[in-house]
Amino acid sequence: MSEALRVGVAGLGTVGGGTVKELVENAALLESRCGRPIKLVAVAEMNRDRQAVLPLDGVTWYDDALALIDADDVDVVVELIGGSGGIAKKLCEVALNAGKHVVTANKALIAHHGNALAEIAEEKGVTLGYEAAVAGGIPIIKAIREGLVGNGIARVYGIFNGTSNYILTTMRETGREFGDVLKEAQKLGYAEADPSFDVDGVDTAHKLAILTSVAFGCRLDFDAVHVEGIRHVSALDIQFADELGYRIKLLGVTCIGDAGVEQRVHPCMVPADAAIAKVEGVFNAVVADGNLTDATMYVGRGAGEKPTASAVVSDIADIARGRNVPTLGVPAADLTDIPTVPMERHRGAFYVRLTLLDLPGVFADVAAILRDHAVSMESLLQHGRAPNEAVPVVMIFHETDEASVSAALSKIESLDTVVEPPRVIRIEQF
Repeated sequence: MSEALRVGVAGLGTVGGGTVKELVENAALLESRCGRPIKLVAVAEMNRDRQAVLPLDGVTWYDDALALIDADDVDVVVELIGGSGGIAKKLCEVALNAGKHVVTANKALIAHHGNALAEIAEEKGVTLGYEAAVAGGIPIIKAIREGLVGNGIARVYGIFNGTSNYILTTMRETGREFGDVLKEAQKLGYAEADPSFDVDGVDTAHKLAILTSVAFGCRLDFDAVHVEGIRHVSALDIQFADELGYRIKLLGVTCIGDAGVEQRVHPCMVPADAAIAKVEGVFNAVVADGNLTDATMYVGRGAGEKPTASAVVSDIADIARGRNVPTLGVPAADLTDIPTVPMERHRGAFYVRLTLLDLPGVFADVAAILRDHAVSMESLLQHGRAPNEAVPVVMIFHETDEASVSAALSKIESLDTVVEPPRVIRIEQF
């Protein structure tokens, strides 16, 4: 029998605890599938309370995560501390430089520092595994990097954040507003006490930056991602979307064309009969468009103890089997710097909701501004009238460029008869 692969886990929170359980409880299964034992030999965690609730018999406990690097009996360092810098970054850098394999679920770390970490890993001939960093239990990194290796990928898009998807789903099902549903999600444990990374799109942007690199063979560039969240989506917008045959989803979309790469995160209206529109609650979904496969879709739980631990252990298993592929799909030295297409050059259709005083001539003023900015309207929706009072008016714009729409709406917002900022949601036809 081959020698055991010895693993040390740093961070025993939700994912770290789940990883420990899976490595111990499924040891026989993993050995049969990998052809060698995978042995948990050490953990690092400052909170000793976790000792009582995890299967840690015979496992060395360290208070300092960096001690895992100096431990002669640790082959793989699993970083589950979190954060884009600090101890997590240092642990990964030092471990890789010491010739130890590293596995992480840290999407912020990879999004911000993945280029440099990939270079170290490849220089030292070790693995940097991060399957758990994107979409939890969905094996999307392996699917794109390895399963679709023969495809030219034109576009990847998806629902990458279960918290936001839960909130939008519940708003649609109950008619309640964002703030109310967010509080419920926090009570249920679906949202953090500070939900900013989730509802403001940052978590999705981290994951999208990683997928862009893997799909297109370019260097990670988190700063190139256009990011918007869902705080401005109202129950009224969701009601109008339903009437128009759409569902509102927070999507990450990355695509490549002659002008370069678009990376954008924002609420989207998608046709209600599209497959991704039917992905509800805390579930994630990823779609990759390959030139040989067309669209392939992957759906599953994107977070939580067991799904994320499953992804962590899959990377450990690859190391046990001796599999080592370039971290980001191609050798780090060959990653390209593809130009970024600025958001103002994005072209698409738009949903716009205006709140207007119901007075004679108001819409003529709006129409004139749209004409002057070459923005064409496909349809208009208004229910009833309320003379001299504010009423919501929904317009659907034909495909046009972002800059023209922004300029037109800025002018419209300055009208005395417009009583609230225009609400804009981009329409995606999948």
